Amino acid sequence: MPRISYPLPAGIGSFGEFWPYYCREHSLRANRWLHFCGSLTGLFLFFHTLFTSADKRRLPLCPLIGYGCAWIGHFFVEQNKPASFKYPLYSFTGDWVMVWMMLLGKMDAEVKLAHKKLGTTPPES
Repeated sequence: MPRISYPLPAGIGSFGEFWPYYCREHSLRANRWLHFCGSLTGLFLFFHTLFTSADKRRLPLCPLIGYGCAWIGHFFVEQNKPASFKYPLYSFTGDWVMVWMMLLGKMDAEVKLAHKKLGTTPPES
């Protein structure tokens, strides 16, 4: 069943303004876990390649892994458009804030709070 897609507003001027929209676009746990796994796998590959004798030509694969997993989550799980197309720096920051919040066990609450702030209803995860 297709999800409701909410367009990101133009003119977001700070990460604090962006965060509720980011959270709403990551409402489903499966999407968040794809981001989590892709981000950490890409980060691990980056440092492994950088600090070992591994072939340095692998470095461009690092963001492809992270964004590839995230985009699968958006296009096939969440069925929305990634925020990285409109707000790439805020989106990149949001990915790592989300990873941290997931490690702390606080991301579900952040998603609920974002939906409340934006006046939308969270989907069933």
